[in-house]
Amino acid sequence: MSEIPAKATESEDPSGGARAEAVVDSAMAAAPGGAGDGGPSDGVADDATNGAAGGTAGGATGDAPAGTPVRATSGTSVEVPVEAPVEPPAEAAGDVVWQSSPPGSMYDYIKVASFSIGADGLVDQWSLRAEQLFGISAERAVGMDPIEAFVAADRREFGQRKMAEILDGREWTGVVPFRMPPSDSGAEGAEGLAEVYVMPTTTEDGERAAVCIVVDVRTLRRIETDLAASQAIFGQSPFGFLLIDTDLRVRRANERFASVFGGDVDGHRGRTVHDYLPRTEAERVAATLRRVLETGDSITDMHVAGFVPGSEERRHWSVNLYRVHSGSGRPIGIAWLGTDITSRRAAAREAAAARRNLALLNEAGARIGNSLDLETTARELLDVVVPGFCDLATVDLYQGLLAGDETPPGFADGSAQLRRVAFASAVSDAPFVGGPAPVAVGAVHHFPFNSTCADALRTARPQHVPAEEGGLIQSTLAVPMVAHDTVVGLAQFSRTKGSEPFGDRDRSLAVELAARAAVCIDNARLYRREHERALILQRSLLPPGDPEASGLDIACRYLPGNAATEVGGDWFDVIELPGHRTALVVGDVMGRGLRAAVAMGELRTAVRTLALLDLEPAEVLSALDEIARGLGTPGGVQQATRAARQPRDADLSEVYLATCVYAVYDSVTRRITFANAGHLPPVLVEPGESALMLDVPPGMPLGVGGEPFEEVEVELPEGALLALYTDGLVESRDHPLDEGLQAFVGALTDPSRPLEDVCDHVLNTLDTHHGEDDIALLMARVQGLPADSVGDWTLPREPRSVGRAREYARTQLTGWDLEPLVDTTELLVSELVTNALRYGEGEIRLRLLLDRTLVCEVWDAGLVQPRRRRARDTDEGGRGLQLVGLLSAAWGSRRTPRGKTVWFELPLPDGGTTLTDPAEALLSLF
Repeated sequence: MSEIPAKATESEDPSGGARAEAVVDSAMAAAPGGAGDGGPSDGVADDATNGAAGGTAGGATGDAPAGTPVRATSGTSVEVPVEAPVEPPAEAAGDVVWQSSPPGSMYDYIKVASFSIGADGLVDQWSLRAEQLFGISAERAVGMDPIEAFVAADRREFGQRKMAEILDGREWTGVVPFRMPPSDSGAEGAEGLAEVYVMPTTTEDGERAAVCIVVDVRTLRRIETDLAASQAIFGQSPFGFLLIDTDLRVRRANERFASVFGGDVDGHRGRTVHDYLPRTEAERVAATLRRVLETGDSITDMHVAGFVPGSEERRHWSVNLYRVHSGSGRPIGIAWLGTDITSRRAAAREAAAARRNLALLNEAGARIGNSLDLETTARELLDVVVPGFCDLATVDLYQGLLAGDETPPGFADGSAQLRRVAFASAVSDAPFVGGPAPVAVGAVHHFPFNSTCADALRTARPQHVPAEEGGLIQSTLAVPMVAHDTVVGLAQFSRTKGSEPFGDRDRSLAVELAARAAVCIDNARLYRREHERALILQRSLLPPGDPEASGLDIACRYLPGNAATEVGGDWFDVIELPGHRTALVVGDVMGRGLRAAVAMGELRTAVRTLALLDLEPAEVLSALDEIARGLGTPGGVQQATRAARQPRDADLSEVYLATCVYAVYDSVTRRITFANAGHLPPVLVEPGESALMLDVPPGMPLGVGGEPFEEVEVELPEGALLALYTDGLVESRDHPLDEGLQAFVGALTDPSRPLEDVCDHVLNTLDTHHGEDDIALLMARVQGLPADSVGDWTLPREPRSVGRAREYARTQLTGWDLEPLVDTTELLVSELVTNALRYGEGEIRLRLLLDRTLVCEVWDAGLVQPRRRRARDTDEGGRGLQLVGLLSAAWGSRRTPRGKTVWFELPLPDGGTTLTDPAEALLSLF
């Protein structure tokens, strides 16, 4: 243990040091007689010093109860009076005043202890504070040599010399490192640092002794650090700091707080929170202060709002509150640490607004544009913005765009007609007082030329619409809906009073939302236009009106898909063939859109062309298959045929596939021949029987190629009902194909009803409103040609057969009351029979058919088809077929399984048809 000389003061004379001199002077002034009483000056000085030091020690340590002196354990007794504070009442005992330390004294924080040393240099008195400071009980400490017990070995010689000087009557003070003596178990004691003040005294026997006052230096330094930290908080802290007493008044404020609220630091003493905050806020804060003072629970990040002197801006602070205690644990007030968070709150609001706007944009991206319907897209926009962005919103679109115009009319002045397609409100739907008259959804209107909304449409820039006085609307934004540099409409967003007005950020968000909706609306508009064009094309390719056929009652229906689905390639056709025969066709091009409609038109045209060639149904489908394969190939059918022989990877052409059922009905025999290319089977309902699906081999779809098609011939009874259809009628997302077919068959329960009613019943019974695909339905009721409307004769191959044929024709026409046609028919029959005799083979068959027209057919076994040629003026023959073409409405030839048939057709005389005179026709040939 070594002494720290820098802080130690020692002198040979007690009055030599400054501290000793001050003590002596105060002691002499306090003595009854002073130095002139004749007492020795050293003794008086020692006694006075002893008394002063002892009073300090007693007050600090509180070792002795109030009113009792500190007694030595052995040896002499030294009385150490305690200096009493002014406030508490004191007890007088002789000439010494004894007082206990009140709560809040400095000795609650400083560790001070005292002990005394006898004339032998050993400890003869050990206080309770000494026990606490050194950790040694009085029983053990009394009788110990303090130098041997607490001073290191290398410093003991120096310590013994100082002890001799002290016992010789000298004072000494210094900072001394010490070491606790080993414990009873032999463990090394802890080291410490103490400031020691030694004052000489005498015992009752007049021997020299000493009283030692010891202060824990480390505690003092910690207090010094705490004071420096406290001063830093009050003087250097960038945060506002208040110390509020138990009466909720400011006891101390730092410079930062004073700089914000004005004045100097001392000027804030005694104020309350009501002097700084509005009444309501002050009452809330005061209640919180009382709660902290009562419970001791700290408050973290309490937000307080108010105003500072000289500013109208509302400020916000984050305040932390905690209760402050004295060294004895008694609550003495509340610490207030405040931080200005006005900028932080503004930034937080900006960040929250940015997050809200981003979330709104994300929601808009997810919800807007899910439909290709204009009105639905507009409503999706309003569903996003109300009430998250505004309280009311409307969408108006140019009427011209809705009608399909490419460029909206009146774009220059912004006052063209618009139609309100959507409206949404988060408030009452009652009209606003003082506002403009509301426009109903679906109504057509326009904005005045000088209005703000017209200016927004004209300039394609958002405008702020002034609020009407007395109305509930506070702020309105008129935002043009721009897509691809074209204004398609106007969106208006309104906020009612009580909501925050629109700002620049809101304006940008509104423009972005309107732009997204505008692009979706424009896409829906373009899709609607393409859909309508494809639908128009498809309808133009379907049979106009109600088709008519010989021996059949026809009814048909075509239902396009809804606007959300592209138009399909469904089609049907009724084609009249020679001999009062009829071709029934129903097909479906796989795919959607305009290209599917175009492919359907090409296939339909090809079907009609092939039907006029009077080919068999299987041959018609084979030719259609080749045509379908050539649709996606630039080189046509020949290129498609060559590509079919190449490897699959080398074929980069587009593939068109279609299903089709082709049937030819003969009204004379009531027989129908089917050929199917991957289509759904026809349904037949015979009188008195249940509906059934005909077993027609489906074959491969058109465009696949490589597979022949089979034919099936079925005889139909009179009054039977035949139904051809596409898959849209019997299949949907919610109804599988099998269920749809069974439902369709079950719907055909009463075939005797009018055919139009049967079609309506089928469409109403089945799920035909799904709009997922087009629907084509063709129904035909069999009405065969009566037997008395048919004349059929067989003629031998002899010249007399020509005259006999004329006789048969004359007789039959007279029986049908067709005398105006007798001469023409005799002439044409004579020509055809003559050609059959000259160029044909086998027996000759003559047949006359009467229905809506008169048809004459001449059959023979020859395979050579007749050709019409132009005869020269010098030729004697070669004008027979020219004459047939001049006198008949139509003529032609077709192959049959046993040869060929040459036919012509004459219109029936109904008073409105003028027949060609045979004589004039003959003269026209020359």
